[in-house]
Amino acid sequence: MAPRSAPESRAVRQSPDEPGVRIGILGGTFDPPHLGHLWLATAAADAMGLDRVLFMPAAQPPHKGGRLVTRAADRMLLTRLAIQGDSLFALSGLEMERPGPSYTLDSVLELKRLHPDDELMLVMAADSLAQIDTWHEPDRLLDEIEWIVGPRPGTDAPDPERLRDRFGDRSTRIHLLEGPALAISSSDIRRRVAAGHAVRYLVPRDVEELIIERGLYRRG
Repeated sequence: MAPRSAPESRAVRQSPDEPGVRIGILGGTFDPPHLGHLWLATAAADAMGLDRVLFMPAAQPPHKGGRLVTRAADRMLLTRLAIQGDSLFALSGLEMERPGPSYTLDSVLELKRLHPDDELMLVMAADSLAQIDTWHEPDRLLDEIEWIVGPRPGTDAPDPERLRDRFGDRSTRIHLLEGPALAISSSDIRRRVAAGHAVRYLVPRDVEELIIERGLYRRG
């Protein structure tokens, strides 16, 4: 396997004459990225007519407590490998380049500045929505950007009535997806690798190869 080089940050680019596009933003630790992430992005694009989904790895995820995450450069490269070859997907190093905790609101505001002619939508799974009140300024986040919420095995489907109670009329800015979801988690993949078990078909092949090559998630 050829040596891996660090990826260059890139976001969606278009020529000045190209009309605005509809872009989904999928943030996360991606430690590692897996097929569930790719399917969520694909399902959101299919349901909401997205032209592109931007994968945005977090440098210092504020929701991970004291857990030590894999170094940012490795997670950035894993994500680039996971999405390569699919023109629907793009990679952003925006949160990697900003010091301090990775707050989604800050990233959304910066992306809106960078893409003034595009329509941006935030993509998340139902487990993230269930924890939304632990996020930084969730009400302002919903004011700034509409949300696309996909199902998540092990998490109850969001209740539209409860969302109306919580967010009022703004709940119409939350789009709930129906359909299948993959019961895959990054934490389970890390545990499997640490125990010496297979993860093939849970992650893209290039992601699996990099995990093996760099000895990621091995105990000790």
